Amino acid sequence: MEFRYLGNSGLKISEITYGNWLTHGSQVENDVATQCVRAALDEGISTFDTADVYANTAAETVLGEALKGERRESLEIFTKVYWPTGPQGKNDTGLSRKHIMESINGSLQRLQTDYVDLYQAHRFDVETPLEETMQAFADVVRQGKALYIGVSEWTADQIRAGVELAHELNVQLISSQPQYSMLWRVIEDEVVPTSAELGVSQIVWSPIAQGVLTGKYVPGQAPPAGSRATDDKGGADMISRWMKDDVLTAVQDLKPIAADSGLTMAQLAVAWVLQNDNVAAALVGASRPEQVADNVNAAGVKLDDDAMKRIDEAIGSVVIRDPKLTQTPKGRVV
Repeated sequence: MEFRYLGNSGLKISEITYGNWLTHGSQVENDVATQCVRAALDEGISTFDTADVYANTAAETVLGEALKGERRESLEIFTKVYWPTGPQGKNDTGLSRKHIMESINGSLQRLQTDYVDLYQAHRFDVETPLEETMQAFADVVRQGKALYIGVSEWTADQIRAGVELAHELNVQLISSQPQYSMLWRVIEDEVVPTSAELGVSQIVWSPIAQGVLTGKYVPGQAPPAGSRATDDKGGADMISRWMKDDVLTAVQDLKPIAADSGLTMAQLAVAWVLQNDNVAAALVGASRPEQVADNVNAAGVKLDDDAMKRIDEAIGSVVIRDPKLTQTPKGRVV
């Protein structure tokens, strides 16, 4: 395993970070989820990312149980706040001081820890003054319940405003967690250069584009039984944007590039996002323990210029780049 600094901080995290968004507490049984976490630990992964909203808090509980007994100081545990949880009442969502202060306590209890290494704003909240949000995050840090703060799916302007307030409050906003893959590059023109300027790293989710970049979805053929594209509870809606023949055909053209690089398609996809200097980690999940080992083999891989050029030639026509697609929710979901 390779490790990278997160933003302009002294915190090192594993460049392959284990995330349990679509699996723990919903898609796979708890014992299998625990096996996946143990496999991640065995492969040298030390960084684990979750959120209170995943499986309506159940994912945090599963992760807490799976990590129980591990030396806490050897782990980096991340979680997030914003989306509705619990009974989803009027204050069970958003980034108000009330919701943040109550949510961190619930997350710590479920994760069975006294603190998280990184507490992230899961989206930007247009209904709460940013000053209120950042003050609440600063208080969470000063109370020792989080060491650092981060954001997820914020625009470049929102990140800049958040970092400026964090500096005024003497806390460190060091990370952004956006979607990023060979196919989805909307952060490259604005979020990445702004983040690099401000000392913020990316922890990217969906580097394999919900599994499309494995090449298992073939144009003109039905999705494999049991795959994410067939699972309404496992992200079928998220993967639908890629289930088009032109995209799937382009992805098939990546197979010889992966073979020439000595990588599986999944490893090629993960290695590709890690070539970006502003990316600190690629988030990977697993529904089976063996998937973890496959993804970890992308750690430390350096793709040469020829491979990077061939990738762009293979899929360039289907890549999505518009930075405006980093969308802020128009209002809280209740």
